[in-house]
Amino acid sequence: MIIVFDECGQGAAEYILLFGGVIVIAIATLIIYTEYIKTTNPLNVTTDLNNVRESVKSR
Repeated sequence: MIIVFDECGQGAAEYILLFGGVIVIAIATLIIYTEYIKTTNPLNVTTDLNNVRESVKSR
């Protein structure tokens, strides 16, 4: 009966399962949004800055 009440490794196992779940969700999200990431140009800083400046000026 000593083995049944031994809960020493329970916290570590729960953290491993939690981090594993987060990693699976992150990978699934990357797979789903791969086409979106490929088609958008995230390094178009000049256009983005100009858009922000124009939106601030119009307010």
